[in-house]
Amino acid sequence: MTPPRVRPPVDGDERAQLVGWLDLQRALVPWKCEALAEADAHRPVLPSSPLMTVAGIVSHLRWTEHCWFEVLFGGAPTSTNVQFDESRPDADKQVDGVPLVQLLDEYAAQSARSNEIVAAAALDAVCRNEEYCPGVHLRWVLTHMVEETARHLGHLDAVRELVDGRTGYY
Repeated sequence: MTPPRVRPPVDGDERAQLVGWLDLQRALVPWKCEALAEADAHRPVLPSSPLMTVAGIVSHLRWTEHCWFEVLFGGAPTSTNVQFDESRPDADKQVDGVPLVQLLDEYAAQSARSNEIVAAAALDAVCRNEEYCPGVHLRWVLTHMVEETARHLGHLDAVRELVDGRTGYY
């Protein structure tokens, strides 16, 4: 089931605005994937970017959520995230054989976990992983994740149109 695509309330506080805009971008991801054939979800459309597939983008978004909220902000070991595996560049986008529905479920679960982390912390709380993000506050992480998710949603727009012609926003 696709999450509701709703804008945050205009009179919401800062946290409601940040989480609300991030949740809206997250909700657009499965919507962009609706009714997509499995083969098309894994089909590269850009010759110079063979991992830029719908499935690869969804997986990247999942691992990026984990990276910023659990590893960098929460202090989980970098070994728990494939993005830190220097022996496998772009491992987060390597999803051959992984069904799109599984990737979307993992993304939804990670997004829910990220929201739990955000709900339990102050916006001015600082990332625990000081090696990669010294002095970075949760507020900045949330703002960055709105930008990151929206940017990759734009990639999904373009890739989906190239795959099967489907277009649309919101």
